[in-house]
Amino acid sequence: MSQTKTFHVAVVGATGAVGQKMIETLEDRDFPIDTLKLLSSSRSAGKKVTFKGEELTVEEATPESFEGVDIALFSAGGSVSKKLAPEAVKRGAVVIDNTSAYRMDDQVPLVVPEVNESDLENHQGIIANPNCSTIQMVAALEPIKKHFGISRVIVSTYQAVSGSGTEAVEELREQSQDFLNGNEMKSEILPVKGDKKHFPIAFNALPQIDTFEENGYTYEEMKMINETKKIMHANDLPVAATCVRLPIFTSHAESVYIEVEKDGASVNDIQEALKNAEGVVLEDDPATQSYPTPLSAAEKREVFVGRVRKDLDQKNGFHLWIVSDNLLKGAAWNSVQIAERLIANDWL
Repeated sequence: MSQTKTFHVAVVGATGAVGQKMIETLEDRDFPIDTLKLLSSSRSAGKKVTFKGEELTVEEATPESFEGVDIALFSAGGSVSKKLAPEAVKRGAVVIDNTSAYRMDDQVPLVVPEVNESDLENHQGIIANPNCSTIQMVAALEPIKKHFGISRVIVSTYQAVSGSGTEAVEELREQSQDFLNGNEMKSEILPVKGDKKHFPIAFNALPQIDTFEENGYTYEEMKMINETKKIMHANDLPVAATCVRLPIFTSHAESVYIEVEKDGASVNDIQEALKNAEGVVLEDDPATQSYPTPLSAAEKREVFVGRVRKDLDQKNGFHLWIVSDNLLKGAAWNSVQIAERLIANDWL
């Protein structure tokens, strides 16, 4: 982005999967940085990270770390955000938080720039980055909602293990090797590291992402439900979610069923709305087997949509297949994109 003014930027959780993608994205976008401060837990402090050819040392994150920082990108877990985000704001930084700590806080905007950029204007120092699976779905649904209205959403997700961090990625690698070698697979991370039981993810599908709530839905499913309503300003919109972890390294895929309010919408109408939408790429031609996959979407910033088809029984029902890189649009790119929009609109 072209910009004359430069900013002091901090990345909290700099050594994690998302933190590393944030640093890469800042470099790819040529973000207007004066100084970049990389922060982490004491365990990771001292590690070296290269940014624009320069080796930077990761420091332990403390309240004092944010002196002089303009923009702080957080992705170090909810407890760290709860503890340090207010300290960063106190010192004059705007925090873009990639955890669930503040997402449902009424005082905190929850933003996907293609959907609700204007919510950024009234931030009070903290902006929440939505859940990765929510981001890609609302980015694809917003242009449809704008043209035809949406009266129902039912989503089933097919989520990559990188959504659970680098340890989960390593566990998938090791389990795959063990399975192919005929050895017993060890499971210590998935579905939830802190839960009582763990199951292999290699050559498997786990219908649990995050812990179970009292209503039988997982926390991940409730995040999708509640965040979708908040981002789309649609508290009464019926949303149901089933979230499943698959043995994929990168990119979440989603099968989404929607019902539109406007009568007479065709598949072609829905495709046209998607084709012209910011940040969305339509890949949808059954004749040439054209549709997005997790592999084809990896390392790309857009949200990809295919398999658009009309429901055979419900006159206003449509099905879509939505895929996006969960570490980029689902986390790092959406965070950096928010920072870019804050600067462009003079909302810092």
